[in-house]
Amino acid sequence: MAGGSSNDDDGMVSGINVTPLVDVTLVLLIIFMVTARIIVSQGMPMDLPKAASGEALQQVFSVELSADGKTRVDSENLASDEGITPLAKAAKAKTADLRAVIRADRKVEHGRVIHVLDLLKRAGVAKIAFAVSPSDKGGTPVETQPGK
Repeated sequence: MAGGSSNDDDGMVSGINVTPLVDVTLVLLIIFMVTARIIVSQGMPMDLPKAASGEALQQVFSVELSADGKTRVDSENLASDEGITPLAKAAKAKTADLRAVIRADRKVEHGRVIHVLDLLKRAGVAKIAFAVSPSDKGGTPVETQPGK
């Protein structure tokens, strides 16, 4: 038995150690769970309307801010933005599920929009949306009103 060995081992692995495979799989699972939670938390919470029945009519409190400083609430001209609060409180008293929609011109100052948001919050209106113009697939706004 000088030149050979008696075992039948040709250097091949006859068993697989699954412990490193399980470790890697568990680490990947944890990474996916953490990143999925981060991705979901970046979404904006939305209160989507329900359409199970057509009986309930949703009240909308419309606030329009123009670039020249004019303010309109439900197609009624106001002297200043401060007049929004009593109108919003009255509308909130009539309708508990009141939604406010702010339609601001593109050139309206950011501070004025934030001020109107604050006035609506102080009046108790918690559901606020912003009206936007639809855009084409390239990202440019589509003209919805002729002459503008």
